[in-house]
Amino acid sequence: MKYGEKEIQEFDINAEENFWPNEHEKNYTINIELPEFMCLCPRSGYPDFAIMKLSYVPDKKVIELKALKLYINSFMYRHISHENSANEIFDALYSQLEPKSMKLIADFNPRGNVHTVIEIDSETF
Repeated sequence: MKYGEKEIQEFDINAEENFWPNEHEKNYTINIELPEFMCLCPRSGYPDFAIMKLSYVPDKKVIELKALKLYINSFMYRHISHENSANEIFDALYSQLEPKSMKLIADFNPRGNVHTVIEIDSETF
């Protein structure tokens, strides 16, 4: 196993070192685009690719960017649906960050003439 594969396999999004204190009291938005998301279709096993767009207004914590990359890469060989992957990512990040607001857009590449875009926004809870 290569060192990167080992790092992804052993990664735990809930580890304390993945989040840093937000040193600013003012409201500001962090926008992150992750253009290489991949998971496997739970029915066929074919790969599904997406661009994940995360936007959040931090409160007390921000995510360390390498941690976010490793977390997103941990889905690479998982059999999981578009809806479940987007919701799992949102829920994990939202529970750890406890942001003032957060939005995730999962824009999956078309496959079989179907283009799926999943949007989850804490403002709609």
